[in-house]
Amino acid sequence: MATTADFRNGLCIEYNNDLYTIVEFQHVKPGKGPAFVRTKLKSIRTGKVLENTFNSGVKVTTARIERRPHQFIYKDDMGYHFMDSNTFEQIVIQEELIDAPEFISDGQEVDVIVHDETETILGCELPPFVELTITYTEPGVKGDTATNATKPAELETGATIQVPLFINQDEKIKVDTRTKSYSERVK
Repeated sequence: MATTADFRNGLCIEYNNDLYTIVEFQHVKPGKGPAFVRTKLKSIRTGKVLENTFNSGVKVTTARIERRPHQFIYKDDMGYHFMDSNTFEQIVIQEELIDAPEFISDGQEVDVIVHDETETILGCELPPFVELTITYTEPGVKGDTATNATKPAELETGATIQVPLFINQDEKIKVDTRTKSYSERVK
């Protein structure tokens, strides 16, 4: 059990029969009336963000979650297969539980989020940035535009993202998995 004084970003709590992480919180002490804590909570299962206000001093149940390193092996009709980097055990995770499945490549290191008490898999997070090779994109013509123009590019994983015109085929780029967009060219 914890109180609102223990709130911090990233704390996982049980609320409305679901697990939420605290994305943002603010202690408010109005001039008139009792203090309260305004929060933004993100559901671990669905990813939805909701705003909630707790009275100051209210007790909440904290949940222990672990991030375990795993390596992607392959995908088949059962789901995505991962191997635990420490114990070498293999697990299967459904596509809905993975943040950006279109950017997973062979041998990719990920963090699998596991509820500590029930050992249930809550999700799978890729690193914030992954390096991927462009398998196909149209060549950009110099002087084609005067502004930040982009073109579609197909990556080695089969995903298609927008890249700047100066990016060519067979180049390695860094992709932001949170926004699913081009970040920079890898040298």
